[in-house]
Amino acid sequence: MEKELYPEVTLDLVRVTEAAALMSSIYLGFGNKEKVDGAAVDAMRGMLDYIDIKGTVIIGEGEKDEAPMLYHGEKVGNWNDNSYEMDIAVDPIDGTRLVAYGLPNAISVMVAAEKGKILSLPTFYSSKLVVGPELKGKLDINSPIKENIKVAAAVLGVPISEITVVILNRDRHKNIIDDVRSIGARIKLIGDGDIAGAIATCMPDSGVNIYIGIGGSPEAILAAGALKTLDGEIQVKIWPRDEDEKLKALGEGWDLNKVYFTDDLVGGKHVIFAATGVTEGDFLSGVKFLKGKAITESISMRSSSATIRKISTVHNLDTKTIRIKSLDGDEKFVNLNKSDEKQKLLNLKLF
Repeated sequence: MEKELYPEVTLDLVRVTEAAALMSSIYLGFGNKEKVDGAAVDAMRGMLDYIDIKGTVIIGEGEKDEAPMLYHGEKVGNWNDNSYEMDIAVDPIDGTRLVAYGLPNAISVMVAAEKGKILSLPTFYSSKLVVGPELKGKLDINSPIKENIKVAAAVLGVPISEITVVILNRDRHKNIIDDVRSIGARIKLIGDGDIAGAIATCMPDSGVNIYIGIGGSPEAILAAGALKTLDGEIQVKIWPRDEDEKLKALGEGWDLNKVYFTDDLVGGKHVIFAATGVTEGDFLSGVKFLKGKAITESISMRSSSATIRKISTVHNLDTKTIRIKSLDGDEKFVNLNKSDEKQKLLNLKLF
C-alpha cells in the first residue's frame, strides 16, 4: 500500500496556522506590518516544532541571509527517525498590510507535500490565471483577457455581464482592468491577499469566475496547493521585475515563455493545505476575541481524499498557550490572556 502523509498531520497544520493567526491578530490595526509578520512567523516556527515530520521549507520568507526565520531550506518539525519527510510552503500572513490596518481578507496559510514536489520559482512575481473546475482546461494565459472572458461566458452559459474577474488593484494591471470593463464583465478589485482571491474562483458562492494578474510567486504555489483538492486550475508564467532578475532566471535555465500548471507547481498525490482567517474575509472569518475567548475559522484540504473541512475553534485564553521562538531569546509558551505576557509581545522587537 502506498505510503500516505499521516492523517493527524492535517489537524496539526491547522494548529500552526491558528497560532500564527492568533498571534498576529494582537497587532490588528496597529499600522505595523513588521510586528504582524514577525508575530506570525515566530508562532508558526514554534508550533511546527511539535509536528511529527521531517519538514523542509521550500517556500517561505526568502533566502536565509534575508530572512532568519522560515527561510528557504530551513528544517521544521521534530525530525524523529521514523517521521515522514515532506516539503513545506508557508505564508505566515498573506496580507500583512491588511492586518496592520484592520482590512479584510488576511489569512495564515501553509501547504505540505511529498519531498521534491513543491516548485520554487526564480522570480518574485509571476503572471497568473486561475479558474474553478468548470473552466479548467478552457482558458489560456497567453490569450487576451477579452477572449478568455468570451470563452468563460460560453462555457458557463451566461452573458458576459455575469462573469466576474478578480484583479489585484495595482497600476500594472491598468490595461487588464480597462479590457475587462470594455467588454462588459464585472471586476472585483482586491488590495492584497491574492491567495484567497485565487481560491475564490473555486467557491460556488463567491460569485468569482476568473483571477488574473501579476502577483507574488510564493502565493501562486500556495494557491496551487489548495487547487489540488478543489480541482481548479492555475496557470503561471515567470515575470521578472527587471533585467537583472531576468538574466538570473535565464542563467539558471528557466524558460520565460513556459506555462506552469497546478501539478507543475505542487505535484504528487498527497498534498495538504491549511489556512486560518486573520481578518474578516470572503474566504474565511477573521479572529474574534470575546470575553476571555478567541474564535478562529480555518480550512483544511487533503488532495488524496479530496476532503475539505471548515473548522471553527473556540480558544479559552485563560488556558490557551502558543509556543513561540524568540520571546526573550528563549523558546517559551505564551498565555494570550495574561496582561504581562501580552505586553511583552506588544513591546517585542521581533525583527
